[in-house]
This record gives sequence, structure tokens and C-alpha cells, in this order.
Amino acid sequence: MDWLQVVILAVFQGLTEFLPVSSSAHLILVPKFTDWGDQGLAFDVALHLGSLAAVVAYFRQELRSMATAWLASLGGARGNADARLGWWVLLATVPVCVFGLLFRDVIALGMRSPLLLVASLIGFGLLLGYADWGHRGRRSEYQLTLRDALVIGFAQALALIPGTSRSGITITAALLLGLSREASARFSFLLSIPVILLAGGLEALGLFRQPQAIDWTALGVGTLLSGVSAYLCIHYFLAFIRRIGMQPFVIYRLVLGAWLLWVFWP
Repeated sequence: MDWLQVVILAVFQGLTEFLPVSSSAHLILVPKFTDWGDQGLAFDVALHLGSLAAVVAYFRQELRSMATAWLASLGGARGNADARLGWWVLLATVPVCVFGLLFRDVIALGMRSPLLLVASLIGFGLLLGYADWGHRGRRSEYQLTLRDALVIGFAQALALIPGTSRSGITITAALLLGLSREASARFSFLLSIPVILLAGGLEALGLFRQPQAIDWTALGVGTLLSGVSAYLCIHYFLAFIRRIGMQPFVIYRLVLGAWLLWVFWP
């Protein structure tokens, strides 16, 4: 890989992992408009590691409180809001793990169509706009119920369809359930931690089956850039949606989808 490829892919991963615009769509599309070859599993793992480090660093205080309360609840202590939130994050992760394992080959081989990307970008973009216009409430992520967590968890499984956006569909579901914009985004970001960890772990296992030379300098730079861009994205995204909302991202998805439809229409 050349350095331009390293920088662009790392920044794309860091930004689109948490913005409701679909990281998979952008990472599929970049090679289609360049002559870059596949970046390899090792680089994919490095980018995921950077995104994971960013979200863990940003929510380190919340995660510390959640982990302490969750472990206490395992020992029989009465669960508080932090313990419940920890349970909801874990339970909401189960559907995407189950469907991801069951349909992994179908997703990898049969769902890379540009027209499917267009349909997902536009369709789920309109759904995000609908949720943001009329269904946002005032509840925080600490007021989620078991039912809420399961609904958001099954919505997250839809992100296995390229173009959907994991953050976009989970924020949409949370808004429809009456969470505030910021609470919807914060729960979505917390949900990303086990998902990125599991996805990165699966990719890392693939490295043992496909031994290859590793450019450690490119991996280090990619991890750093992915982490920094992801951290800044989380920080400014939460501040942005508090004032303005999701509509700019809805418009971006519609414009991108329309452009791709024009480019790829048979």
C-alpha cells in the first residue's frame, strides 16, 4: 500500500464507523474508484483496533462504572442503572452475532451489489430522517428497558446489509423508542465496542490461516489515524446532533445514493 491509501482508508474507517452513513458502503466504494488493491486482513484489523481504542477512551468513565456495577450484579448485588446498561449492551449484541455467524458467507459473497448499497443508503436514510423528525424523546440510555435493548439489538443485525450503517440503524431504533438524540448516539457507540471487538477478533483469526508479510509501519500509522479520527468524530458528532440533529446525514445519504444510482444504473 502507498501512504495515500493508508491515510484515506484509515480516516474513512475512523469517521464512517460512527457516523450514520455506512462505513461498509464507503470502504466498498473506495476501491471501485481507485486502482488500489485489497489492503489485506492485517490492515483491516489495525483499523478496527484504532476505532475500538477511540470509543473505549472516550467512554472510559462510563465503562468503568458499568463494569464495576455489572460484576457486582453477578455476585448478587442489587443492579443499579450502570449494571442494567451493561446488561443491555451485552444482550443487544447477541442478535448481530447470531445472524452474522449464520449468514456470514451470504453477506460476504452475495450482498456486495452497488444497487443494494443504493437501496440501503436511501431507504434507511429516509427511516433515520423519519425517526429524527417526529419520534425523538427525552429518555437517556440509562432508562432503557429489556424490550428496548432487544429491539435495538435486532435493528443492529440489519447493519449486516452493506449500506445500512450500524450506527445509523441503532440510532434510528433508539429514536423511535423515545430516546433523545444524544442518548441514542451514546448507546449506539457503547454497542459498537463488543461488535468491533468481535469483528476484529474474527479478522485476526483469519491472519493465522493466511500468513502474509506485514508492513508494521503502515499498520501503526493506520491504527493511529483511525483512532484519532474516530475519537474526534464521536466528540463532535455528539455536540453536532444536540444542536442540529440528523438531517444533514440524511441528506448526505440521499445524495450519495442518488449519485451511485446514476453511476451504476445498468
